[in-house]
Amino acid sequence: MSEGGAPRERTLSANGVSFALLEAGPPDGPLALCLHGYPDTARTWRHLMPELAAAGWRAVAPYMRGYAPTSIPEDGIYQTGALVADANALHEALGAGPDAVLIGHDWGAHAACGAASHQPQRWRRAVALAVPPTPALATLMSNVEQLKRSWYMFFNLTPFADAVIPLEDFALIRAIWSDWSPGYDATQDVAWVAQSLADPANLAAALGYYRALLGMVEPDPRLAAEQQAAVGVPPQPMLYMHGRDDGCLGVEVAQAVPGLLAEGSHVELIDGAGHFLHLEKPREVNAAIIGFLGA
Repeated sequence: MSEGGAPRERTLSANGVSFALLEAGPPDGPLALCLHGYPDTARTWRHLMPELAAAGWRAVAPYMRGYAPTSIPEDGIYQTGALVADANALHEALGAGPDAVLIGHDWGAHAACGAASHQPQRWRRAVALAVPPTPALATLMSNVEQLKRSWYMFFNLTPFADAVIPLEDFALIRAIWSDWSPGYDATQDVAWVAQSLADPANLAAALGYYRALLGMVEPDPRLAAEQQAAVGVPPQPMLYMHGRDDGCLGVEVAQAVPGLLAEGSHVELIDGAGHFLHLEKPREVNAAIIGFLGA
């Protein structure tokens, strides 16, 4: 992923967490911070990072808080506001400027939207894949078909999730990838997820995102501003992309997005792709992202 072909790997402390990072591109290039979701790892950006690097960006993909080899945060906080704070703290720790951009998928999209809203002076543009800004999700919980797709969120609240997910080499995670991105071979991706969440403490951290989101954990009042930003819409131009065959979040959610976004924003639907559209259709997705961000 670097100029030599392989990613640079290192750790960096930010917001009280020791983040494991993958890096590509010139160290003095503008920052493109790439944030992954669930159930996934920083390796999800393996197709995009070389393209960003070739366009002159310093592409950085952290393993999100609690996902090994990133440390488990001592504060045990997994509310979305903490992800927002992490992204802005990484911007600071990486010495980035106002020309930086955010790219997020799934939970990473939540974090990207929130970080761009909370401290807009840090970020020039934002890209969100598969999960739009929160206001676009407002009607989904009254949609029966979406509730059926969202079974995993409610399952992740139960103690059964901690015990069941690791069984048979994370067979449930394989099934989720199969449902969300039909026809995509996720063998390698699931192996990376299994490695990252093999320790029960790391798995509990990943599930903690859902337990905080759905009210199982009292939010930390110190993150009130970040939490509020996480439900907003970035003021910067934004690219939102969604796979037409997404088995996690129905494509109809994209219909509510255009009217929410700032001037200069775009919404693109990708044919023949599901939830992990950047892995299923890397050529189309990469071209759209690079075109939107510029060289």
